[in-house]
Amino acid sequence: MAQPASPAVHALTDRLLANYGDAIEAILFYGSCLRTGEDRGGLVDLYVLVDRYRTIEPRSLLAALNNLLPPNVFYIEVPFEDRVVRAKYAVLSLNDFTAGASRWFHSYIWGRFAQPVGLIYARNDQIVGCIQSALVQAVLRFVARVLPRAPASFTARDLWQLGWKLSYRAELRAERSEKLVGLFEAAPRYYENMTRAALGRLNYPIDIQKKNGTYHYMTSIPDRVRRISQLDWMVRSWQGKLLSVLRLLKGLLTFRGGVDYILWKIERHSGVKVEVPLRLKRYPLLATCVIFWKLYRRGAYR
Repeated sequence: MAQPASPAVHALTDRLLANYGDAIEAILFYGSCLRTGEDRGGLVDLYVLVDRYRTIEPRSLLAALNNLLPPNVFYIEVPFEDRVVRAKYAVLSLNDFTAGASRWFHSYIWGRFAQPVGLIYARNDQIVGCIQSALVQAVLRFVARVLPRAPASFTARDLWQLGWKLSYRAELRAERSEKLVGLFEAAPRYYENMTRAALGRLNYPIDIQKKNGTYHYMTSIPDRVRRISQLDWMVRSWQGKLLSVLRLLKGLLTFRGGVDYILWKIERHSGVKVEVPLRLKRYPLLATCVIFWKLYRRGAYR
């Protein structure tokens, strides 16, 4: 696991622990602020793992929504030194986290947590072990689901960039190619090591050659397996877009300025900018319907 980046992130953690106390099993640090080590000018991404949703969310509706379609996402800001540090944090039960890393069909959890992650807080050593095991499972599931879509010969960079491209397509996240390059370059040794470890545990013959300092992997996967994998990712794409829309709608209930958050998130991940009149923002559900209709008209659902 990667190490947390800055004291500002710990300030956010302290506030969350003060707010929720013993309901929190662990807090994970993820995303661009972890990769760059810089938390200024953006939102820190945190995952708050809890024992049960009802213990952290007394409002029965939001607790039910989290059970039905985890995670719920919230906003927090904390004064730190001469500035304010901001974060969005997703609330996920420890059981859903472990299931999402190892068994969920969709890539929402295992696609994210196959990447480096910082463990900022864990209640005890047993929780640490549980999370470490889940992160290993996320890597294995990522590589196993992406490998049948890879060419017969590939590098670790090829495999991970392909996996990110597939998993982003399975959400409203049409990331630019330069970001995929940046993800790998942020931790090339990690991805190389994870590739070799995961391939060694899969039931496919793997041949490894080193050319000009770069490892090249060669494998033979039956055509039937490749066809099934292609179908699986097609289903994930449609499933994921629907789930992404539903999660963004949930964000209206948990984010201050929920409409602005949705607009920001869509533009950041798809590159499509949608203008919504100020008067319409007073009616979030109606505004959201307008947003998604405009996105559909402009081809954002790729």
